[in-house]
Amino acid sequence: MILEAKNITKSFFNHNGRLTVFTNLSLIIEKSDLITIMGPSGSGKSTLLNILGTLENFDEGTLNIDGKEIIKQNNDSLSKIRNQYLGFVFQFHHLIPEFNALENVLIPQQIYKNELNDSYAKELLQFMGLSKRMNHYPSELSGGERSRVAVARALVNKPSIVLADEPSGNLDVDNAKKLIKLFDKINKEFEQSIVIATHDKKVASIGSKNYILNKGVLSTSDII
Repeated sequence: MILEAKNITKSFFNHNGRLTVFTNLSLIIEKSDLITIMGPSGSGKSTLLNILGTLENFDEGTLNIDGKEIIKQNNDSLSKIRNQYLGFVFQFHHLIPEFNALENVLIPQQIYKNELNDSYAKELLQFMGLSKRMNHYPSELSGGERSRVAVARALVNKPSIVLADEPSGNLDVDNAKKLIKLFDKINKEFEQSIVIATHDKKVASIGSKNYILNKGVLSTSDII
C-alpha cells in the first residue's frame, strides 16, 4: 500500500454557510493501480486529488503516504514527500514558457535533488515520442505535445503515484485519445500507480479500479 486515505471529511464555508464536499471518504492506492474517479462537475474530484496530493487540507480523517501520516509533517517534510512520492498532471499543462521541453521536465528533479541528470528526462521524452522536440519551447509545441511534456515532468522523479486532474479536458478528441493511451502504457510498462479524475467515460474505461464521486460519496463503478 502506497497511500491510504481514511474517513476523510472536507467542507468549505461560503455565504450560505458550511458546504460539505464529502464525509468519511476512504481510498487505498496500491503499486501499479490505475484508478479512475468519475463524477459531474462540482462533485469534488479536484478537491479529492488535491487532498491526496497534500495540496489541500481536510477537516477530519487520516492520510498516510508510504507510512507517513501527513497531518504530522511540517512544511519542509511535506514538501519533500510531495516531491519524492507524487507527480501531478493538470488539465492545463503549466509549462514555463521561457524553458524548453527538456528544461521543463527537469524542474522537479532540480527541486528534489538540487542537481540535474538529464539522461532519464531525455529517456522519458523519447518514450513520449518527443525526441525531436526536446529543445522546443512550449509556444512551439502543439497542445498534445505540451501535455506529453507535462506527463514526462510528472514522472521524472520516479514518483510512487501520479495524480492527473482532467488531463484530457483541454485537448481535442485525437490528442485526448493519444494521452489516455499513453497513461495506459505508462501504467503497464513502468508499473506506475496513476489516479485520474475525469468526467469522461472513455477516459475512465482504462482504469483497473473505477470509482464515482457524487453527492459526497465515493463508490466503486462498472464502466459501461
